[in-house]
Amino acid sequence: MPSSPSSPALSQILRETFGYTEFRGHQQAIVEHVTAGGDALVLMPTGGGKSLCYQIPAIARQRAGRGVTVVVSPLIALMHDQVGALHEAGVDAAYLNSTLDWAETQDVERRMLRGEITLLYAAPERVTTPRFLSQLDELHQRGKLSMFAIDEAHCVSQWGHDFRPEYRALTVLHERFASVPRIALTATADALTRADIVERLQLESAQQFVSSFDRPNIRYTIVEKKDPTTQLLRFIEREHEGDAGVVYCQSRKRVEETAQTLRDAGIEALPYHAGLDAAVRQKHQDRFLRDESVVVVATIAFGMGIDKPDVRFVAHLDMPKNIEGYYQETGRAGRDGEAADAWMAYGLQDVVNQRRMIDESPAGEDFKQVMRGKLDALLSLAEASDCRRVRLLRYFGEHSTPCGNCDNCLNPPQVWDGTDAARKLLSTIYRVQQHSGISFGAGHVMDILRGKTTEKITQFGHARLSTFGIGSEFSEAQLRGVMRQLIAIGALSVDAQAFNTLQLTEGSRAVLKGEVQVLLRESVSSPAERKKSRREKPARGAPAPAAAAAALDTAGLARFAALKAWRAEVAREHNLPAYVIFHDATLAAIAERAPATLEDLQGLSGIGSKKLEAYGTDVLRVCASFHA
Repeated sequence: MPSSPSSPALSQILRETFGYTEFRGHQQAIVEHVTAGGDALVLMPTGGGKSLCYQIPAIARQRAGRGVTVVVSPLIALMHDQVGALHEAGVDAAYLNSTLDWAETQDVERRMLRGEITLLYAAPERVTTPRFLSQLDELHQRGKLSMFAIDEAHCVSQWGHDFRPEYRALTVLHERFASVPRIALTATADALTRADIVERLQLESAQQFVSSFDRPNIRYTIVEKKDPTTQLLRFIEREHEGDAGVVYCQSRKRVEETAQTLRDAGIEALPYHAGLDAAVRQKHQDRFLRDESVVVVATIAFGMGIDKPDVRFVAHLDMPKNIEGYYQETGRAGRDGEAADAWMAYGLQDVVNQRRMIDESPAGEDFKQVMRGKLDALLSLAEASDCRRVRLLRYFGEHSTPCGNCDNCLNPPQVWDGTDAARKLLSTIYRVQQHSGISFGAGHVMDILRGKTTEKITQFGHARLSTFGIGSEFSEAQLRGVMRQLIAIGALSVDAQAFNTLQLTEGSRAVLKGEVQVLLRESVSSPAERKKSRREKPARGAPAPAAAAAALDTAGLARFAALKAWRAEVAREHNLPAYVIFHDATLAAIAERAPATLEDLQGLSGIGSKKLEAYGTDVLRVCASFHA
C-alpha cells in the first residue's frame, strides 16, 4: 500500500521543484488534504497560486507510486504553457489535444498507460470520450490513476459567467472512479455558483477552501461613458504607456475599430475575437504572451487561463453581464502582485443592452430572474459612491473596509438626491403615453422634461404636456444617471421590441409616490486634473521598466535589462512565454543580489533545483559583466 507523503516532503517539492520557500494562504492546507486523498473545492483569486494546489499533490502522489493525475483544462493555449512550465521545473507532464498528430497522441497515451506521466492535461470533451474513459479504467485497475484536477470549475454552472455544457459530463468521473480524489478549482464563484459546482460535480463531501477575493494591488475605476474610445486612449496614454493590457468590447466590430484607433495613436494593439481565423487568433495571443507592451482588444472569447503575470491594466469599453465576469476579467491584471488598473466605462445603453439580452433569451423565467439580479449587482457597483472594493467583496460574501485605492476612495464623488428628478421623469413618461398612445425613447423624454423644442416635440404636440420643461434644472448627464438607476431598481424598463422605448413598471408606483429615495453620484468621468500615475512613465518610445524592478539602483537596472534580454532568447528557443522561464520578480531579485556563485542563487524565489541546474551558469555569466 503506497504511503502518504509528509508535510516536510511537500515543502521540499515546493522549494526544490518550484523555487518557493513557503506556502501562501490556504495552499499548505489544500496540498496536504488533497495529497492525503481528500476531495476539495478551491476558490482562490487569479494569481493566488491555484495550480500549485494540484501540481504539488500530483508530484507527491506520483513519487508515492500512485500514478497519473488528469487535469481537466478548457483551453489549448493554457495546456501548452502549463506543460511547458512544468518541463522547465523538471516535472514529466503532457497534454492531449488537437495540436498533436496521431503518432504523437498515441505516444502520450502509451506513456500515460505505463504511469510515466505525472500530470496529463486534457479538455473536458476528450476526458469524457469512451476511448479516454476506457484508458482511465485500465489505469485505475492497475492502481495508477492518482487524482483528477478540474480547473476553471465555474464552467460547470449555469449561473457562472463561462458556462460550458461539456463540463456537465464530468459527473462521470465520480460515478466511474469514486475512490479517486478530485480537486475542483476556480477564481470566481458567488454562493449560487458554488452550490451549483458542488451539486453538478458531486462534491458534497469535499472540503471547501475559500480564500479572500481581495486583489489589493488592483485599482478599480468606473467612469460614465461620454466618448469611450477617447476616454480609453486618454487612460492608456496617461497611465499605461508601453504597458501590456487587455481591452474588452461587446462586439467584434467594436473590437476591430478600437484596435485600429489605438494603433493609429501609436499603441501596439491587436484584435481578438471568434470571427478571426484561428491561426490569426493564435498569432495574436502568442504576441501578447511573449511581448511586453502589446494591448489585446477582445471580446470575452479572450482570456480564460491567461497566465501572463505582467498585465498592467484591464479595460472594459462595454459593461459585462455580471460581477463574476467583471471580477474574472479584471483579475487578469497584476497577477505578479504589482500595481495594476481595472478601468471601465459604462452608460445607459449598456444597461439597456444587457437587459435586452436577458429578456430576449430563450431561458426560463427563473433563470432570467437570477441573471437580472446579477446584472443589478453590477449596476449597483457601477453607480456606487462608496468604496468599490467593499461592494465587490461583499458580493462574494466577504467583509472589508474602505480600501483607499479605488476611484471613489481616492476622489470621492458628490452625491445628489435624484428622487425629485426620478418622479418628474416617470411622470413625463406617463403623460407622453396618455397623450400619444405610444412610447418614446430616452432622448425624446429628456427633451420634454428639459423643455427643449425639437421637431419631434412639435410634431407630436408634446410642448403642451404639463411636464414640459419641469426638469429644466437637470442636465442630460444627470437624467441619464436617473434612468440607469431606475432601470437598475426595476422602476423603469426598456422595450427592445419597440425601438428601445421607455416603459413604466410595477416598481414605478413607489418612486412616483415618494416611497423610494433615489441617490446618485455626480459624474466624475472627466476629471479636470491629470490623475497621478503610481509609477513614473518613461519617455514616449522607451520601454516601461518592470514594476518588480522599481527599487533597483542604476547597476541593478542594467543587470535586470541584460537578464531580460537573455531570458527573451531562451524563451524564443523553447517556444514559451518569457515568464515561464523566470518571472520579472525573480530577475529583479537576481539583479539586486548580483550573484557571483551558484550558491548565491539558491533560495531566491522562483529558482528551483532544475532551473538552477539548467540556467544558473548562464545567469552568472550575464551578471558577471556588471561586477566591479
